[in-house]
Amino acid sequence: MLRVITLLVAGSLSLPAFAASIGAPAPDFRLTDASGTMHTLADYKGKTVVLEWNNPECPFVQKHYSSGNIPKQQAEATAQGVVWLTINSGADGKQGHVDGKGANAFLAQHHAQPTAYLFDTDGKVGHAYGAKTTPHVYVIDGEGTLRYMGGIDSIPSTDKEDLAKATQYVPQVLAELKAGKAVSVATSQPYGCGVKYGS
Repeated sequence: MLRVITLLVAGSLSLPAFAASIGAPAPDFRLTDASGTMHTLADYKGKTVVLEWNNPECPFVQKHYSSGNIPKQQAEATAQGVVWLTINSGADGKQGHVDGKGANAFLAQHHAQPTAYLFDTDGKVGHAYGAKTTPHVYVIDGEGTLRYMGGIDSIPSTDKEDLAKATQYVPQVLAELKAGKAVSVATSQPYGCGVKYGS
């Protein structure tokens, strides 16, 4: 079977006017996780939250999981009290769409440690945030303000050897927030496979 992979790179994105923006309150949401538990952003008021858009079949996602890069970031962040929510906005029947069993199997395969794996099958949350790629990440501070949105790192490739050379944005942002510093890179160009929305 021929699989078409959409790579979104600099210059190819046009975020909708309603998309979340840096310095503004992050849109709240209600999503169910792989175990059937409901989560809202409001549940985590007072905590720093990372949102990570995911498609288990995307080669860019596979690079960051099979290398251990994202699982390591998840483990380090959650150990510091950060909430890490992995979100799948793939519509039913689209590439990367999984059910709870599939999501848990993916996490177990890569020893991943997000706080929860959430399903956004109708794409409403993804559209509210302007999520365009997998991975596409966001960092929200304890007051509910969006402080970072963009790529997982600074080198858009599927080559694991690039990881050591790339700036890993989420750990950088989390360290700056913890230290009470201004976020030095608040936005970057997301890259990866296009989110497989239903509409």
